[in-house]
Amino acid sequence: MNVLLVIAHPEPASLNGSLHRFMADHLTAAGHSVRVSDLYAMRWKPALDADDFPTRDAAARFDPALDSRDAYMNGTQTADIAAEQDKLRWADAVILQFPLWWYSMPAILKGWIERIYAYGFAYGVGEHSDTHWGDRFGEGVMAGKRAMLVVTAGGWASHYAPRGVNGPMEDLLFPIQHGILYYPGFDVLPPYLVYRTHKIDEAAYARITQELGERLDTLFSAEPIPFRRQNGGDYDIPALTLREHIASGRTGFAVHTSG
Repeated sequence: MNVLLVIAHPEPASLNGSLHRFMADHLTAAGHSVRVSDLYAMRWKPALDADDFPTRDAAARFDPALDSRDAYMNGTQTADIAAEQDKLRWADAVILQFPLWWYSMPAILKGWIERIYAYGFAYGVGEHSDTHWGDRFGEGVMAGKRAMLVVTAGGWASHYAPRGVNGPMEDLLFPIQHGILYYPGFDVLPPYLVYRTHKIDEAAYARITQELGERLDTLFSAEPIPFRRQNGGDYDIPALTLREHIASGRTGFAVHTSG
């Protein structure tokens, strides 16, 4: 199978750098084809702006969505954007690896998403009607592919527990897992998390790589997070709210999973 590893960490000698190399070697040894987007090494441009669309009318008002649509449809995107889109098309699974910085992904990874998720490629696709509101949240161009996060955090696991001061980790990652990965159709696997990164000794590293290797071995067989399909009958369309009888009386991110 084809696996794309996307890493967003500026230091190759870091824990993230070591885990990235471990994953690439482990997947290759298992017979998978691996491609890498090392965003800092690539000096990836993180800002979506008018320079991404060199053939647009420079005198016209810049519209990020519509200009990205026109460039995608007309084949006039910049080479770096088109190359990363090709990697996503090629991949059967995508792993996004990053340290949790200020409760989210590093800016360079967010910028990778913003620039390559063009209108017509990752969003703005499919029928929009009173019964089907676009191909998204379980449908779309990435349907049939898998995705997983590998995330490191300096805090303790208890800091990210349901009553931890930082808030539940599953809530912090919901915008990424549901809003960035599930939106264009990926089946999203539970994340692999590493806490207390400054306290990793040899024994802890051996445990982490064993666990991570086991997760990689089940990359194409493990059950994904049971997010609800937008067009699967659980939501009123076009209001896109859960039907009254589903998770009745409950609110919050958790209601959007069926587990």
